[in-house]
Amino acid sequence: MSEPGRALPVQRAGRLLCWSLATGMVTAAADLVLDPQTAWWRSLWLLPWYLTGLSVLAWAVLRARQKAAQRPDEDDVSPERWERAA
Repeated sequence: MSEPGRALPVQRAGRLLCWSLATGMVTAAADLVLDPQTAWWRSLWLLPWYLTGLSVLAWAVLRARQKAAQRPDEDDVSPERWERAA
């Protein structure tokens, strides 16, 4: 299991990624179906997509750090550990 301190930021970044992607799809569908002509809409509907790109990078970095922290010590190759894993 991972440390609770490392899992929470990864989990939050993953949730941000999912929600920003969902919001981006909803705003893209609204732009296609409703075709709003207001000036502020052209800037607003792109924001979730920018947030998706940033959250992908954040999640990937945090997940890589979490995975690196989970690696077992290479010095610990005792058979007792293998029996516990099996």
